[in-house]
Amino acid sequence: MAAALPPGPGRTLRTLLVYGPGRNPLAFFSGLAATYGDISFTYMASERLCLLNHPRLVKDVLVTHQKNFRKGRGLERAKRLLGEGLLTSEGTVHLRQRRLMQPAFHKDRIAGYSQVMTSQAEQQQAAWHDGEPVDMAREMTRLTLAIVGKTLFDADVESEARNVGDALTAVLDTFWISMLPLIDVLERLPLPALRRGKAARAELDRIIYGMIADRRRDLHDRGDLLSMLLMAQDEEADGAGMSDQQVRDEAMTIFLAGHETTANALSWMFYLLSQSPEIEQAWHHELEAVLGDRVPTLDDIGRLPLTEQIITETMRLYPPAWVIGRRAIDDYPVGDYVVPARTIVLVSPYLLQRDARYFPEPQRFLPSRWTPESKASLPPFAYFPFGGGTRRCIGEQFAWMELMLVAATIGRRWSFRVDPSHPVEPQPVVTLRMKHGLKGTLHLRPQ
Repeated sequence: MAAALPPGPGRTLRTLLVYGPGRNPLAFFSGLAATYGDISFTYMASERLCLLNHPRLVKDVLVTHQKNFRKGRGLERAKRLLGEGLLTSEGTVHLRQRRLMQPAFHKDRIAGYSQVMTSQAEQQQAAWHDGEPVDMAREMTRLTLAIVGKTLFDADVESEARNVGDALTAVLDTFWISMLPLIDVLERLPLPALRRGKAARAELDRIIYGMIADRRRDLHDRGDLLSMLLMAQDEEADGAGMSDQQVRDEAMTIFLAGHETTANALSWMFYLLSQSPEIEQAWHHELEAVLGDRVPTLDDIGRLPLTEQIITETMRLYPPAWVIGRRAIDDYPVGDYVVPARTIVLVSPYLLQRDARYFPEPQRFLPSRWTPESKASLPPFAYFPFGGGTRRCIGEQFAWMELMLVAATIGRRWSFRVDPSHPVEPQPVVTLRMKHGLKGTLHLRPQ
């Protein structure tokens, strides 16, 4: 008797219509979990999908049984842009690259980036005006791009900000198309979206390879990631360094992931605060009490508990990496079922972090829920915005420091109000973006 598949809608027309390019995967997967429970099974075109929605099952995939999984289809397709970077590589390649990159993300080295983060935030907000209409999502993208350019590449890429932003948008706009089984055939056709995506990848390559070429001509340790990538040697193996292609792949991964995810989190934070004036007022009081009229420093991070709670709650509701996919190498038993080999197994921070079993009133923005006691009571992997296991985000400490310092630097002087007529809608591509940006007005706070 064949092992039973997990329950689900099967290969239905509804599945193909609801989950496809331009559709709403958040609604689809939310409905799948609500209807079939913690283990469900469905199809996307020719692919088999299994959604797991329980902390223990997430831990099994990301930690306990991680050797039975490879990267899922989304990151397989992301290799078109990121190559064999840390996010997409597998096996011994991934282990070697992580070993070479780890020193760049040591806490002592990261601490040296804090002043750059606050100075870049100060520089950007110096150009803002009271009552000015802005797209806050675009502003946060510009800011985090400048920060990642300076701290990780010791380069001023602000002048490239619009080019990078437009190129990244063009690449992400082709994400769902790239998931189609006939993408290799489609890419040979003169489809406008795919042409734009190809041109965008070339533009991003131009920027990254330009940085590498400049640095090769004058190679010394500038204290940034690019220096370490170019100078790194694998002492545990053959002692060799990275080729330009390998450096490009890692640099592209950090360059894009290092600003896209943080910009998204900051944008969602300012949106949520604009909808919660009492929480925003309490936050401003904390910043006034701790900082007064000065810029925050690394030492202030531990003295801003409400700021930390606000960011934690923001990433509960809108985790930048909204879904994590793994492809099963062999048949995978789960509960009373068996997931066939090559099935894509999905776990979703977005779904699990909105589960009422672990977060009462899950749709509400409640930073106060993040007390030490409540955090200690959560099962592992009920909250996992940075993933887990050996592939847990290497830049987690960098991201937390940047979120805290940028939020405090801006919040001590400014508040933001969303235009009531502006639609705010999540766009779940590789990251959880804002589909229409975040338009509103900036208001200078009294000093």
